[in-house]
Amino acid sequence: MNRQVLSLVLSRLFVAVITLVIVSFAVFFATTLLPGDTATILLGQAATPEAVEGLRKAMHLDEPALFRFLRWLVGLLQGDLGTSYANEMPIAALIAGRFVNTLKLAGVTALFSVPIALTLGITAAMLRGTLYDRIVTVITIGVISVPEFMVATSAALIFAVYLKWLPALSFANEVHSMTDLLRVYAMPVITLTFVVSAQMIRMTRAAVIETLNTPYVEMALLKGASRPRIVFRHALPNALGPIVNAVALSLSYLLGGVIIVETIFNYPGIAKLMLDAVATRDLPLIQSCAMIFCLGYLLLITIADIIAILSNPRLR
Repeated sequence: MNRQVLSLVLSRLFVAVITLVIVSFAVFFATTLLPGDTATILLGQAATPEAVEGLRKAMHLDEPALFRFLRWLVGLLQGDLGTSYANEMPIAALIAGRFVNTLKLAGVTALFSVPIALTLGITAAMLRGTLYDRIVTVITIGVISVPEFMVATSAALIFAVYLKWLPALSFANEVHSMTDLLRVYAMPVITLTFVVSAQMIRMTRAAVIETLNTPYVEMALLKGASRPRIVFRHALPNALGPIVNAVALSLSYLLGGVIIVETIFNYPGIAKLMLDAVATRDLPLIQSCAMIFCLGYLLLITIADIIAILSNPRLR
């Protein structure tokens, strides 16, 4: 790795750290703008003003927001996520089980979406201009144009209401066999695969087509090499960097889709936990869940940027 590449990678990492600090500031102060008083919601409308004021002091809500932010940020750096207002439990314990469920959902979705998207993207590039390519392009654009909640709602109507093949709700704790696993994950995975694969197909197709237009690929074509050999022997190795970059960027969209999918299908993940915390104004829990999603998104974007730098032939 030469100095220029190392400098670019380190600069991306520095930008990622600065961005994370700015995001933490935005997340904290955005949650403080939520309507309603946390102490009043927790104690109920019948609570006396003295009790409400006492709870506010116990939770440090009477302190300036900047002081509370600094205390919360120091706790995050030390690995202390704080205590949930509503459950009076450590937030790390509340998130642990839900985080595993969200990772399972994301992992199963990636396991299905990445091979499907790469296959369709590469074959569409190989058969550019054919009917197959047009069909893949039209379907891809159509899926991108439809929001996640519409895909999830349509899947629930088709497979749960009309066909009655799958349950409308997904309970991850009720998995006791392979059949239960398929039934629990089928609807969320179908929805997220549609959302993630569409972007990945377009970016993969564009990366392969750009590589196919290079002079050395055209030279191989003039020498009589078959199109599959040109793609798999010459184009793909050189398009590997952009393709991996496309996969990382597409998987970052998975985080936004998880929030909607977990809500619609009642999947017990972090997103569902965060939305439940919003209802009770459990600010520390909301902030911790939001930071996990922001950190995951920033991590994937940073990985995509670093891969783009390392795969750039001009920097080798």
